[in-house]
Amino acid sequence: MSLYPNGIPAHGGILIDRIATPEQKAEFLSKAEQLPQVTLDARALSDLAMIAIGGFSPLTGFMEENDYLSVVKSMRLANGLPWSIPVTLSVTPGEADALKAGSLVRLNSESGTFAGVLELTQKYRYDKQEEAVNVYRTDEEKHPGVKVVYEQGDINLAGPVWLIERQAHPLFPDYQIDPSASRSLFRERGWQTVVGFQTRNPIHRAHEYIQKCALETVDGLFLHPLVGATKSDDIPAEVRMRCYEIMMEKYFPKDRVILAINPAAMRYAGPREAIFHALVRKNYGCTHFIVGRDHAGVGDYYGTYDAQHIFDEFETEELGIVPMKFEHAFYCTRTQSMATTKTSPSAKEERIHLSGTKVREMLRRGEMPPPEFSRPEVAAELSRAMQVGG
Repeated sequence: MSLYPNGIPAHGGILIDRIATPEQKAEFLSKAEQLPQVTLDARALSDLAMIAIGGFSPLTGFMEENDYLSVVKSMRLANGLPWSIPVTLSVTPGEADALKAGSLVRLNSESGTFAGVLELTQKYRYDKQEEAVNVYRTDEEKHPGVKVVYEQGDINLAGPVWLIERQAHPLFPDYQIDPSASRSLFRERGWQTVVGFQTRNPIHRAHEYIQKCALETVDGLFLHPLVGATKSDDIPAEVRMRCYEIMMEKYFPKDRVILAINPAAMRYAGPREAIFHALVRKNYGCTHFIVGRDHAGVGDYYGTYDAQHIFDEFETEELGIVPMKFEHAFYCTRTQSMATTKTSPSAKEERIHLSGTKVREMLRRGEMPPPEFSRPEVAAELSRAMQVGG
């Protein structure tokens, strides 16, 4: 008997839907030219979409001050529900002065497209350094997440939002599977337990190994690479998705794996972002979530397994999704198989592991990573992309 015969509940109990109905859309469009306007950067635009499709349930909009402060300080919303990353819309004081609480604000993309509406309830100042230290564990501007905080406006705008229209992803329309759709797919396939996998990097053998280990114990695997804003030196989303398509075609059982895009932006918040990523996958219908080595990390700001330890600060029941914690995997030359220190008797020199930086350097030189690190077809795809992109 399944614990969730109708699927796991969304975080907070209800899957949020803030996509304007045809009637609402018509009303918003009729007011479009009269509304004050704010332009969203790539991250804020993806946050708007994630709120609207329910990926950030229970959020219905950008955080008010009480929720923001509670999340920054205690990784919980003001009502006590676990939530680890602030989701805010920041503007300059000059932009904020032109807006009045209680009014509607038109939200534009950077190209000027009318993307959504904010029902403005609050404007508040916030402490950027406090956010940086609490959320990212550092106040160094060279950290990409901290850099974003320091460069954004000094005033947060808060309130419920509406997305004018859910448009197909320009690059991956076939893989845009929103939470309501992924939940339906899981039900159609009879999957009562589903493990989600997050990545911003191309798939390699260590990823494949832990994905398949997890798949041994659940009904289905939800491969959910992030395609929102990332660092400039990360491998482009198009290349990563082609690598996953290769893996789906040749190395995964098609009836037990679904590949979809996660349109959210990366924060690089390490442990806190691991919790955030898990809750997002819960909203997509996953019952389990893979947490590996240095999840959502950058540089050496976080300990290798800090993103696993942070789950111990919450009760599994209150998170509502089960973390599956994996040690760092490598190819063991002694056993001639993928393994971790839990399963391999090998010495360090018998383990084949390459860092992402090392692999990128090899690819730029036209060298192929060894088959123990990457499937040959994936390595070839990466090599082609690196030669074209430099």
